[in-house]
This record gives sequence, structure tokens and C-alpha cells, in this order.
Amino acid sequence: MAVSRRRIPLDEGRAALAAWLEASAPSSDSNDSPAAVPRTVTATAVRYTLEEVTARAPGNSVEVRVPPFGVTQCVEGPRHTRGTPPNVIECDAATWLAMVTGQLSWAEAVAGGRVMASGLRADLSALLPL
Repeated sequence: MAVSRRRIPLDEGRAALAAWLEASAPSSDSNDSPAAVPRTVTATAVRYTLEEVTARAPGNSVEVRVPPFGVTQCVEGPRHTRGTPPNVIECDAATWLAMVTGQLSWAEAVAGGRVMASGLRADLSALLPL
């Protein structure tokens, strides 16, 4: 099975993820809200982590969507080639990055309605956090 090449350099991806993590960390002052992260940093962090999930669980049976920043196919199993995939996971960027960094568990995200997951293989609990 061919593994797709990375488009986000590792150092840039790690730096973007670190910047997002730092900005989203709770501050010591309870009145402070999380710092705004530039859209380009969020996009790079999402794309880097999607590539990392694919590298750790190569395959084509599950499609992970984090609109509008990226999509990937991962997890071994039946290959999907046309139409809507049978196993789809979709969430917003903040939820995705919280799950990959361990700030939010897969179970909490699904139970809280922050992740849309359909299909028998649409479960990334064994892969997250990264």
C-alpha cells in the first residue's frame, strides 16, 4: 500500500500544533478567554495532524473530515472509491485539535455531539491522542 507523501513539513506542523496548544491552554487568570489563533496556524495544525493520523493508520476505509481545512482517508479495511464513504468522521478544527492533543477524549467528543461519526469503522479512539 502506498503511503501518501507529506505536504506539511514536520517542523512547520509541530510548530503550528504547539502554537495552537499554547493559545488554547487555560490561563491562570479566569477572566481571560483563549487567545485567537491565526487561521493559517490552525489550518497547518489540522493538515499536519491529519497527515499524522494517516501515517500511523494507513488505509482507505475511514474518511476524516475537518472542514474547511482538510480531509484524509485512513485505517485499513475495504477501500472506498466512489460516492459517500461508508465510514465518515467529521468535526470542526477546534474539536479535532483538542482530540489529537489529548484535551478532549474521543468518547467525550462523540457523547457531546462535537463529532459526527457514521459507519462500523468510524472510531478513532485507539489512535487519539496522537
